[in-house]
Amino acid sequence: MNIKNFVPAFAFGGACLIVLCSCGGGGARDGGGAPPPPYVKSPADRAALTSPVLTSLGGQPTFSVSTVPANGDMNPYGVAFVPSGFPLGKSIRAGDILVSNFNNANNLQGTGTTIVRIDPAGQQSLFFQSSEIGLTTALGALQAGFVLVGHLPSPKGSCKTGPQGQAQGVSRGSLLVIDGNGTVVGKLTSEALLDGPWDLTINDLGDSAHVFVSNVLSGTVTRIDLDLQGRKFAVKGMVQIASGYTHRCDPAALVVGPTGLALDPGTDTLFVSSAGDNAIYAVPNASSAIVDQGEGSKFINDATHLHGPLGLARAPNGDLISAQGDAVNPDPNQPSEIVEFDASGNFISQFPIDPSAGSAFGLALLAHDSGFAFAAVDDGLNVLDIWVVQ
Repeated sequence: MNIKNFVPAFAFGGACLIVLCSCGGGGARDGGGAPPPPYVKSPADRAALTSPVLTSLGGQPTFSVSTVPANGDMNPYGVAFVPSGFPLGKSIRAGDILVSNFNNANNLQGTGTTIVRIDPAGQQSLFFQSSEIGLTTALGALQAGFVLVGHLPSPKGSCKTGPQGQAQGVSRGSLLVIDGNGTVVGKLTSEALLDGPWDLTINDLGDSAHVFVSNVLSGTVTRIDLDLQGRKFAVKGMVQIASGYTHRCDPAALVVGPTGLALDPGTDTLFVSSAGDNAIYAVPNASSAIVDQGEGSKFINDATHLHGPLGLARAPNGDLISAQGDAVNPDPNQPSEIVEFDASGNFISQFPIDPSAGSAFGLALLAHDSGFAFAAVDDGLNVLDIWVVQ
């Protein structure tokens, strides 16, 4: 399908909004022939869905897979499971794990161009290579057959604070829309609402979705409302729902700002990892807010266990799993920690993803009737660690 054939839906606030289609390929939604996530291999273990996640993992990961593709890209950031219901006949399928690379083969930050696919057998292959650079943690897949990824270009791999406090050396970037075969079919841009897409989470309702995006250059969170009927991708609107999070250039991490996002659909609360504030915030009315609600309330403020929180995931039992990047409040005795908090924000457990600092970033959790799979990048070793609990 040629991008010239796409018809704009509407535009406002400096945003570039698109309508595009993931038709063909014989795909089917849940109930129409799409298989369940292929990690399902044993009888159901309901305890795995209600018990704390990290204490259920056991020792070594089930798989530890290199995230370095043939072009040598490194520094894996984003992690996303391809959801059940993803159309069949594509180069990725339900249960695959996607990982985005932020650095190039020379380890220059903000210059990586690839997304790799890791299948349920632990085999890695290239899914996507972009003409844009600096693919970020903002990575997710939609049942309708699309993959979203943000990018934050930094051609020289550096960020400096300008005289007016602005970040120099990095560009605003955009959110790329990719089909199930790894072809870019659109791009979302907005000077006001997509300013360095750094991470995202998706509330995927099948024929519609809310995509929440954290913006590292403005310290804000934007909600993008999608219409996905007929496997078409139409942006109905964008709105900034949260702001005020600390954001800045950083000599080691390149940039620091709001990162991981996780939604509690029952209460419509969006949890926001703010690395610069060393806290996790709770923003109410995430799916319905039409005005900026500021930072929300500080939900976890735990200097003992938070060390610059980055990637964030919410378990079915309400627990929050948070990766610690060590750019803020580092503790040499607790490097690269993955930390779990219960639904009330109380600490449960933690473990290091790597013995060196600064190796934790993106993570993701896929739960189903047979248990769950948990995946977390080790960007020091350039691998994805995957635990399959059944």
